[in-house]
Amino acid sequence: MPPRYIQPLTNLLPLVRLRPFAAIREKLSEGYSFADLRCDLMAGAVVGMVAIPLGMALAIASGVPPQHGLYTVIVGGAIIALLGGSRLQVSGPTAAFVVILAPIAHEFGLGGLLVAGMMAGLMLILLGVARMGRMIQFIPYPVTTGFTAGIAVVIATLQLKDFFGLRVAEMPERFLEKVLALFGARGTASGAELAIGALTLAILLLWPRINKRVPAPLVALTAASLLGVLARRVFPELEFATIGSRFTYETGGVVGHGIPQALPHLNFPWSFSGPGGAPLKLSLETIEALVPPAFAIAMLGAIESLLSAVVADGMAQTKHDPDAELVALGTGNLVCPFFGGIAATGAIARTATNIRYGAKSPFSAVFHSIFALLVVVLLAQYVSYLPMAALAALLMLVAYNMSEVKHFVHILKVAPKSDVIVLLTCFFLTVLFDMVVGVTVGVVLAALLFMKRMAAVTSAQLVQYGTHPQLKEPLPKEILLYDVAGPLFFGAAEQAANAISGITDDVRVVIFLMEGVPAMDVTGLVAFESAIAKLTRHERLVYLTGIKPQPLELLRKGDLLTSNSRVRFCETVDEAVRLGKKALADGRGSQESISQPGRNGSG
Repeated sequence: MPPRYIQPLTNLLPLVRLRPFAAIREKLSEGYSFADLRCDLMAGAVVGMVAIPLGMALAIASGVPPQHGLYTVIVGGAIIALLGGSRLQVSGPTAAFVVILAPIAHEFGLGGLLVAGMMAGLMLILLGVARMGRMIQFIPYPVTTGFTAGIAVVIATLQLKDFFGLRVAEMPERFLEKVLALFGARGTASGAELAIGALTLAILLLWPRINKRVPAPLVALTAASLLGVLARRVFPELEFATIGSRFTYETGGVVGHGIPQALPHLNFPWSFSGPGGAPLKLSLETIEALVPPAFAIAMLGAIESLLSAVVADGMAQTKHDPDAELVALGTGNLVCPFFGGIAATGAIARTATNIRYGAKSPFSAVFHSIFALLVVVLLAQYVSYLPMAALAALLMLVAYNMSEVKHFVHILKVAPKSDVIVLLTCFFLTVLFDMVVGVTVGVVLAALLFMKRMAAVTSAQLVQYGTHPQLKEPLPKEILLYDVAGPLFFGAAEQAANAISGITDDVRVVIFLMEGVPAMDVTGLVAFESAIAKLTRHERLVYLTGIKPQPLELLRKGDLLTSNSRVRFCETVDEAVRLGKKALADGRGSQESISQPGRNGSG
């Protein structure tokens, strides 16, 4: 390769630097003992007991059979933990994905959902390679709180059908239509399913007060399953939906109920069924139609996973590599669909459980995947007894926890009006339409309101005759000091530039003090150059002082300042005042006086 091509490629290397197995390598370099292994095994088993029912419930809520949620826990959870940059994070299907995955599964079927997850994985890898992991800090808190609370409302609403045992022929797509359909079916409620759901919810709420070592979901769902079996023995005519009655599978021509007792096997994502159970027709049109939902999966996955990693760092005093985490998340979502797994991301509740139960390394998340695998292989037949009302109760509690009601109300009480507007906009748009609309509008609205606030921060003070901290003595009437403070960007540049309109005709020298300008964009440059051109057209002299590095570099690139001899850079205000007075004494600001030797461009 010619040498002239090597240097540009070398310059790109820091942008594509990858650190696979980052968290594991860091832990192993510190030392990994048998005691650490024991802690990881215990934490992995506990988290696995939580992840198994959640994986099934979230898969069902997303519109696919429950085993596909377990395949996500098994395959995605292990791969992301091994490759990732967060030491204690646990990944898998999460409730936030439901509002995105359910419409995809409805329109494109399981095969389309898996292909969309694979495409999202590729996008996440590209985000990690481009080192975009730090971009999460630019998502405003009211936006994340608003769409998270909105997602929680949607998820909880969808669970009412199974929690009350309502008979709805087909759920509409729009939220308000779903609410009306559920309300219209209120007369079909089942007392048996309501009793099972209420019992499950009561155990989920009360058990942590009795015993925190054994996970509440394990106790609640086991009790609900045993109660269901006992009730059917005593009352054979009693009917309520279970995983076994709702879902079937076919293996070797034999139809089974519940989930298959088999390992997840390798298969092409597009070989799974499409909409309505028909074969998925993979084409360029299908891929094009899946790009927007795949992008939504990637963005939500990145946001939730990196937020979860930040929470884990705060709880365990660790530090994660966000770019490595994105690459690992992308790899997991790229591989997972080939084993029937749906989209995965960092799960905050499971990560917190992992930390509370003493996890020491990413191996705990790997063990949680192995535990789920053992349950599928050894205990799959017993999963069919799990009532749907119990899973609905579990998801309702998950939805409540993720809604962060206290934080939502706190923002409404104390936040500025602009943040409240962003919060409510994201919330209602997420509920009424979808998360993509809510987040997109919320981020744009937050950016516009932020620019408005920053424009208000940028100020310009005209000092003539009066005093200023930088002046040793009052200025003569022919010299004016123009103190600019705040960033000169496209939202504030015009406001700052308009301040020169008040300059009187007797002013012959204008000094711009710019040490309070930390940054300038091209709009600010154009507005600033226009202001200077207006001044110099009236035979005034312009001195620029105290310029920070970034604005100075931008100004040096501008044609006006390099070609206009009536503009000069000075290091201090004193120097500018001295040169201004000298120019006035020599020729009242004439062209000849400005062409005298000086430190032009010293800045």
